Amino acid sequence: MVRREGYIGVGTWITHGEEPVAEEGFELVSEEELKEEICRVMKALYQRGLVSALGGNVSARVPGSKEFWITPSGVFKGAVEPDDLVKLDLEGNVVDGFLRPSIEWPMHAAIYKVRPDVNAVVHAHNPFTLGLALAGYTLKPISVEAVMVLRRVEVVPFAFPGTDELAKLIEKYAATGARALILQNHGIVAMGANLVEAEAVAETLEEVAIAQYVALSLGKEPPTIPERDVELYMKLYKIQ
Repeated sequence: MVRREGYIGVGTWITHGEEPVAEEGFELVSEEELKEEICRVMKALYQRGLVSALGGNVSARVPGSKEFWITPSGVFKGAVEPDDLVKLDLEGNVVDGFLRPSIEWPMHAAIYKVRPDVNAVVHAHNPFTLGLALAGYTLKPISVEAVMVLRRVEVVPFAFPGTDELAKLIEKYAATGARALILQNHGIVAMGANLVEAEAVAETLEEVAIAQYVALSLGKEPPTIPERDVELYMKLYKIQ
């Protein structure tokens, strides 16, 4: 049996000979550990109120793989276990697992097809993020976290969940290099090089949305970080 490995952390995947080696800051993980991490993230999202009992989904893959693990459909998201997960290829064929995969698998596959830098996808129903979008507000760079973690956010027009139409829209907007997508009348999609990054993007979206909502509720337009400072930060840390 071949042990396949991925990673948790922030950095660059490198190879020495045939064995994958992690740069400083990485932790190599087996697929079983990757599945455990998917379940941890799914439970954390439920506990934070970012998904409901049967809503939302999380997926992840080993870097460079044409297959990914995803949470199942119809299972309580607050108690999902590794054996509940389903492994799919990018065309939606079941590779491993017994349950029915999330109906949202097409948009996860669409992202992995066009974003080789993305190895984890979180789909949640952030209430404040969605509420601001429904009211016509866009999230603004009002905090350091908004600049550092979110970077670029796109708003995707409405399409029904699980449809090819939505998958095509997701593919189009993900291809812009965005880290987060706000799905109109639906929820959010957060992307990352690993599960920790994708989780952080989903949580930061909601934190920024709440801060912006509070300011607006008090009758104040929240001040934003000046564009010149944002550009300086991007150049300093070589962020595209």
